[in-house]
Amino acid sequence: MNRIIFICLITALIFSTHASALEQRATVFGKWKTIDDNTGEPRSIVELYEENGKLFGKIVKLFQKPGEDSDPICSQCEGDNKNKKKVGLVIINGLTRNEEIWSDGEILDPDSGDYYTCELWLEDGKLSVRGYMFLFFRTQTWLPVTEKTKPSPELTTAPPAGM
Repeated sequence: MNRIIFICLITALIFSTHASALEQRATVFGKWKTIDDNTGEPRSIVELYEENGKLFGKIVKLFQKPGEDSDPICSQCEGDNKNKKKVGLVIINGLTRNEEIWSDGEILDPDSGDYYTCELWLEDGKLSVRGYMFLFFRTQTWLPVTEKTKPSPELTTAPPAGM
């Protein structure tokens, strides 16, 4: 009897872990950490969202090194994005879903101001983001961001004096 209960518990644990992993990679929407191609260090957090059936992505956080501008602008961008702050800048525009791949839109490199044809897809719980210029392309792997829960204020405040 104990062996049956043990087997049931292990099976439930395996399925719940597998279900969590599948749930994690079930959608491209949410926050993703971009990684610098040269250094391998985190570069930014980009939030992907849907609007009118199309996929968009904006920068919500930058990981700046000491000495770098803490609130940089897109000085190389043209048009409406010229001199806009990078945080809040929409860098992925108008992708549409075709099976498991989002494509037919563009991605902006906020450092150079250049636009590339873009497609993205999930692969092993990570986001593959590919930018094309003519026949050439570069693919980056973005990592999922998991939200950390903040402790509730009542747990972080000191008790009133005399208690």
